[in-house]
Amino acid sequence: MGKYYVTTPIYYPSDNLHIGHAYTTVVADALARYHRLLGDDVYFLTGTDEHGQKIQRRAEEAGKTPQAFVDEIVDNIKALWKLLEISNDDFIRTTESRHAERVQKIFQRLYDQGDIYKSEYEGLYCTPCEAFWLERQLVDGKCPDCGRPVEKVREESYFFRLSKYADRLMAHIEANPDFIQPVSRKNEMINNFLRPGLEDLCVSRTTFSWGIPVPFDQKHVIYVWLDALSNYITALGYPDETDAGSLFARFWPADLHLVGKEIVRFHTIIWPIILMALDLPLPKQVFGHGWLVLDGGKMSKSKGNVIDPVVLVEKYGLDAIRYYLLREVPFGADGVYSEEALVLRINTDLANDLGNLLHRSLSMVEKFAGGVVPAPGTYGPLEEALMTEANHTLEKVQNHMDKLEISDALAAIFALIGRANKYIDEAAPWSLNKQGNRERLGTVLYTMVEVIRLSAVLLTPFLVETPARIFAQLGLDTDPTAQGLVAGSKWGQYPAGTKVRKGEPLFPRIDWEKESCAEKEKPAPVPQPPQKATPPAVEPEQITIEEFAKIHLRVATVLAAEKIEGADKLLRLQVRLGNEERQIVAGIARYYRPEELVGKQIVVVANLKPAKLRGVLSQGMILAADDGDKLALVVPEKTMADGAEVR
Repeated sequence: MGKYYVTTPIYYPSDNLHIGHAYTTVVADALARYHRLLGDDVYFLTGTDEHGQKIQRRAEEAGKTPQAFVDEIVDNIKALWKLLEISNDDFIRTTESRHAERVQKIFQRLYDQGDIYKSEYEGLYCTPCEAFWLERQLVDGKCPDCGRPVEKVREESYFFRLSKYADRLMAHIEANPDFIQPVSRKNEMINNFLRPGLEDLCVSRTTFSWGIPVPFDQKHVIYVWLDALSNYITALGYPDETDAGSLFARFWPADLHLVGKEIVRFHTIIWPIILMALDLPLPKQVFGHGWLVLDGGKMSKSKGNVIDPVVLVEKYGLDAIRYYLLREVPFGADGVYSEEALVLRINTDLANDLGNLLHRSLSMVEKFAGGVVPAPGTYGPLEEALMTEANHTLEKVQNHMDKLEISDALAAIFALIGRANKYIDEAAPWSLNKQGNRERLGTVLYTMVEVIRLSAVLLTPFLVETPARIFAQLGLDTDPTAQGLVAGSKWGQYPAGTKVRKGEPLFPRIDWEKESCAEKEKPAPVPQPPQKATPPAVEPEQITIEEFAKIHLRVATVLAAEKIEGADKLLRLQVRLGNEERQIVAGIARYYRPEELVGKQIVVVANLKPAKLRGVLSQGMILAADDGDKLALVVPEKTMADGAEVR
């Protein structure tokens, strides 16, 4: 047992996050879960970087205060992490007083010891990246990170003596080869920044006010990188709480700062030098992972080409998305996102291999042993080979996770799952049953179930719902991971005599051709000629409460749904409304597939006069919100009794 402190970058809440941000956080979550299962004392930090000129400008454009602007987006970020079941121990916001007050103390100390001084800055500034650049660092006259224009700024500023510590940092990097990973990022930092020479760093601004004030000079705000980077220690209580037993004493230095490759420079040059000036230990490792990109290049909120993880989770399920993010991208390299690749991963690995292994195994236990897993007899060569493979899989997973090779760790687990499927074909339990060889059949059935249990234990750091579903179908009422990853992965722990509870397939196969055709069939927006200014809308006629009371709104459950032949927009719904069932025709076929609606609770107008649409009787109307190209059904927040009144 040891300690493990892992951090994500703190995200910039200028807009909602996309699938690339989810990738970083899901990776950190898998690492945190893995180390908890090893018995380590784990602290997992994420959060938001909320100050700066870009936020102030965006807030002004939105007609809001900067605080109100970021509060709304931060709420969405927290909701996303909850949806993805991110297990962070803390969420730090740079607008919180606990952070701001501690940053001011850090700034004051650096100033008092002569590492911060006042001067004047004149140079090139990229507002979206919150970064200063020298002329020689620009690419075609633009920001080398984002490719957007820079602007010349000149202002009085405070500077941090970055250059003072350059040689010391170089010596640390050379003495600690794993400090910056992968190696390509280390070489980039040395060759592009350290060897050409470091400039002192501007650490305050006066041209905007949205930031933490310099404690002894209120017209200055502390510049973003000294503010933001300090979160990794302010969240632990530094400099206020550093005594034995404090979070800071317990977890610093960080074991891993996990960041995107575009901010490696700040985390491997500026941040270590700040820590050196504070006489604090440096983090053990900074890992700059690659981007999850589209065919057309990097996802960017400003480019508007982002993929919303909320939509993907709602469409394919949480574990399918987590698995894709962790498995598809070799950690450190860029990965190319496409929905077709996502569906292929779901079908190949999760449906065909894992889901099929569980379903066929439990089907045979039910068919050949009455649903009760027999005790194993003597293991033969086939079982010995599978047990050896299982033991080696645990070793492979540990080796890969130690090197942050998360995709390879999952590949090793699914190699075992593939080997288990092959074992069933080789052992042929159906033939043993036909021959009446009950002892051998019992050994094979037990082996099939045990390798599934063991695989589910190994998958626990990565998938957050599926292992529990597997354990439930195996008939296990206690969590096999409660004793930890290593102990839980030892062979032979499935209790013979347990009755299995086969359920629905874990991951039903997805018909990609049908999915892609459905997307293509969505009507493209028709270009519209320029319009004259729209006159003010006429206010709708007001009604009395008595008139509204004539409308009976009720909760209903969709029992069945199907398309109406020859009507592209219409679906026929069979709904349960209290003690009766009704048929309702709804124009929602372009927004919902019939199978999505079955079992969903909706709100209907129950006393609407029946009418025929395309010759089909409709006995009510469903409620939905219409936003031009989007439509969403009105649904109750919680499950309600069918027929419950809506008012």
